[in-house]
Amino acid sequence: MRARACLLLFALAVSLSCAQVTPAQKRLVLIDQDGSGPGGSNQMAMLALLQAPQVEVLGITMVTGNAWRDEETLHTLRMLELTGHTGVPVARGAVFPLIRTQEETRLATALNGQVTWLGAWGQGPTMLVETPAGITPSTPAKLQSHGPYEIPPMPEGRPVLKPIDEDAAHFLIRQVRAHPHQVTIYAAGPMTNIALAISIDPEFAGLTRGIVLMGGSLNPQTDDPEFATSPRHEFNFWFDPEAAHIVLHAQWPRVDVTTVDVSIKAPFTQKMLDEISKSQTPAARYIAAWSQDRYYLWDELAACAWLDPTLITRENVLYMDVDLSHGPTYGDTLTWTEKLKPATGARLVHAQIGVDLPRFQQMFAQLMTRTNP
Repeated sequence: MRARACLLLFALAVSLSCAQVTPAQKRLVLIDQDGSGPGGSNQMAMLALLQAPQVEVLGITMVTGNAWRDEETLHTLRMLELTGHTGVPVARGAVFPLIRTQEETRLATALNGQVTWLGAWGQGPTMLVETPAGITPSTPAKLQSHGPYEIPPMPEGRPVLKPIDEDAAHFLIRQVRAHPHQVTIYAAGPMTNIALAISIDPEFAGLTRGIVLMGGSLNPQTDDPEFATSPRHEFNFWFDPEAAHIVLHAQWPRVDVTTVDVSIKAPFTQKMLDEISKSQTPAARYIAAWSQDRYYLWDELAACAWLDPTLITRENVLYMDVDLSHGPTYGDTLTWTEKLKPATGARLVHAQIGVDLPRFQQMFAQLMTRTNP
């Protein structure tokens, strides 16, 4: 009887040990996103991480970028409701960039030329149209601009969920401090919240596992007018250059950058949408209803490449920064090799420029059609 009791106690101990280990084996991530919606790249990228079985999303922090923060927050909360991810906390972050202003930008474009995409400041993006010849950019569409605290009608309905009371920067710091050297920061919008967290807590970056950025542009090979004539321009860096500069100089263990160069190789096609729409999972239904635009899978690629780094077939390891000169190239991406780097503290990044497109498309569709427990 004693031997049997010992065996039962041992089995119970092993079982409890395994139960304790399983959550710790999940990869921890904090999402910092400009969550315009409903649907679209911002929301689908968050869904890729939320749907991944090996990942625990500790929270989502919202920053103004493609749309204003408060509008993005409501779209994101509603997405979480519609897709069954209601347990993920959402914190509101910065409403405005650190330095750049809308009025300064308006005056600058009068002197230096127009910018294709102004995000929350009111100009529509270059959209892709699928034709027999393939995916081609259409004329930019003008969107109705509104004030930073106005909420336009939400076609998907208003959420019941509420954001947490804590601000984004302090939430990010608290989560990283609670899980030292375990959390990856996924930043797919302007980097204002991340820069504020670094400024409040200088040890913040070094206590993470690293950061994944959707941003920067090197030399994209494209006829898309947004990048063909301005190959170093990219919206997330451009919208808050000072924040990007702070982030790129922080002491991250690793920096992975999903650049324009690789993003434009990954369009959201009608074939992908049709495949996803066949599924009745909540995530698939959400995409079928609200992600109808054919455009590049900017943020989705950054998320999936973190989930499976082998999707990236080519990268450049180089030093990266942002132009802060307040001239015509204000916000452009700067890069150097080891021999040519300046003495300004620019740090090495892994800049992605090649992707295994069929595997990425398959992986994304599988995530969107996965049934959550």
